[in-house]
Amino acid sequence: MTARGVIGLQVHGIGNEAGPYEVRWRNLRIEAADGGIAPPVISCPIRVLQCTSKWTGPRMADGRPMVSDDLLKRMRNVPVTMAWGIVSGAGYHNCYETALGWQVMRPDEAIVGRVLTAQYMPMQPDLNKAIMDQGHAEGRLGNSNSWPIDMLQKGDVYVADGFGKVLDGTLIGDNLANAIYARSGNGVIFDAGVRDLEGIEEIEGFNAWHKGADPSYLKEVMLSAINVPIRVGRAVACPGDVVLAKREGIVFIPAHLAEKVVTESEAITLRDMFGHQRLKEGKYTPGQIDSRWTPEIREDFRDWLKKNIDELPVPKQVIEEMLDPKTRNW
Repeated sequence: MTARGVIGLQVHGIGNEAGPYEVRWRNLRIEAADGGIAPPVISCPIRVLQCTSKWTGPRMADGRPMVSDDLLKRMRNVPVTMAWGIVSGAGYHNCYETALGWQVMRPDEAIVGRVLTAQYMPMQPDLNKAIMDQGHAEGRLGNSNSWPIDMLQKGDVYVADGFGKVLDGTLIGDNLANAIYARSGNGVIFDAGVRDLEGIEEIEGFNAWHKGADPSYLKEVMLSAINVPIRVGRAVACPGDVVLAKREGIVFIPAHLAEKVVTESEAITLRDMFGHQRLKEGKYTPGQIDSRWTPEIREDFRDWLKKNIDELPVPKQVIEEMLDPKTRNW
């Protein structure tokens, strides 16, 4: 059966070139060419565009926003609390998942990257057959739990909703973990189980958040979709989000807010470092630091930035912008 899409959608700029990106929706209808039922679409850039419409930068071939490697690198220094505060302040109140109930393979190492999502469900034979047939027609190989891995790019984080299943819910073992790291150079966040944990731990640089290790194989589980919005605990993860996972929990940051999170947290970090140092020195009182700064404190902060510009954990360019009277906002 051949599917015929009647889709009132125009997308400009999808790919790795610069935008702008225009999405114009009219009537959306997907039907089979022979009048039957259209097969399920496993991964569709149209659905990615729906939940990332505020992103105006370059996109990957699958439609996900291409947040820069520089922002991802700087995101590693962002505290979870700051990221949550900025994202929730922008109106995204379901972006955070607590660390409670999760097992973290390397709790002292952050996971940061562009989210590629996969949704799994309990097995339903008819639906699973349709999905497998469609996947094979698209040229996908092997078992369906390997299909998201085949789509990973450098800097991606594979995030999966496996409905919390551990026994017979192990989405990867050490073989697939090696494949994931080879493609993404990154780790995974699975609301599901893993197996071969000792072998996975031998992969240097790989990290995993999961719900438990179990020696069982994946059974009575089917892949239902790739790159769709999924639930991860109490959070919503969308394809193309930037994920920040540390000991304090997981934050899914919409791509269009990633730069805001990084730059604002860098400014807050510098102010906090300055304030803590001056409090330890006894130069100012807590009331002076925690309230609106006087011109004298602002000038002291400016001098402190200049003096320590080479040692601070923020790019020089960012500090120079903070020192510029035309751009500073402190």
